[in-house]
Amino acid sequence: MDKVNDRNNTFFRFEDLRIYHKALNYSKSVHEVTRPHVSEQNKLLTDRFNTSAQNIVLNIAEGSARNKSQFIYYLKMAKSAVRECLVLTSIFYNLELFTDAEEDESRNQLMEMTKMIGALISSLQRSSNKKEDESDNYNPDSDMPAD
Repeated sequence: MDKVNDRNNTFFRFEDLRIYHKALNYSKSVHEVTRPHVSEQNKLLTDRFNTSAQNIVLNIAEGSARNKSQFIYYLKMAKSAVRECLVLTSIFYNLELFTDAEEDESRNQLMEMTKMIGALISSLQRSSNKKEDESDNYNPDSDMPAD
């Protein structure tokens, strides 16, 4: 099958989210940049970094299958994983396991993801609030909103 056609007809909602693809790419880049540092001494740190990067993607995917308030919760968990990755980026840099360029790239990607997740949370909250406002004004005895 053609991968492009498969992607155009996605069954899973999260695959349509730009933040999902951004987080997936970040997870891949963390794996690639930490691979040379997998040693006895750095194994736990490298594993933690990879797990945190994967948690961003996993929380976005898991939350998308839930209702809006639960999706917001999972997006907040994804933001928490972003912050973990930022701390791990700093640790790797301080241990001289990351170059200046690798640290900058990681930080820039993390900042962009934080903004994207925040915007998605705000959008979901606005749409939830709008529906609540509409239901508060609904009069079951009439097709017209209540005054």
